[in-house]
Amino acid sequence: MRWEAFLDHVQERGAYATPHEAERAARTILALLGAHLAGEVRAELAARLPETFAVILLNPVQATEPLPPERFLRATAAWIEGATEQTAAWDVSAVLSVTADAAGEELTRRILLQLPPGYDLLFGRSSSPEPREA
Repeated sequence: MRWEAFLDHVQERGAYATPHEAERAARTILALLGAHLAGEVRAELAARLPETFAVILLNPVQATEPLPPERFLRATAAWIEGATEQTAAWDVSAVLSVTADAAGEELTRRILLQLPPGYDLLFGRSSSPEPREA
């Protein structure tokens, strides 16, 4: 996905007044996400993002343990000046739903398998049980 298209989608979904606000949220959230992904999944996601965001995703400080979704939101709020947990939830949803669109369904499913339960909603996906064998 091109830089402009990615930011346009984040700006639209997040209802940001400027592209700068959308970029700030994307940089912060993708840095936090990158700290929680590993291996092929992180590399495949990076390949589907604009180059600047790919670099951010690929070069995070590694998390010592995966954060549950509520702690991910708190961490986001701490990194974005003036953010609250409520505004961070909005930011995370805007950025991760655009990221999921760029990734596609199959890669998004594999990303969610690396994260603690509950991230599906942050990525704009509903939690649903695994398909059953007929």
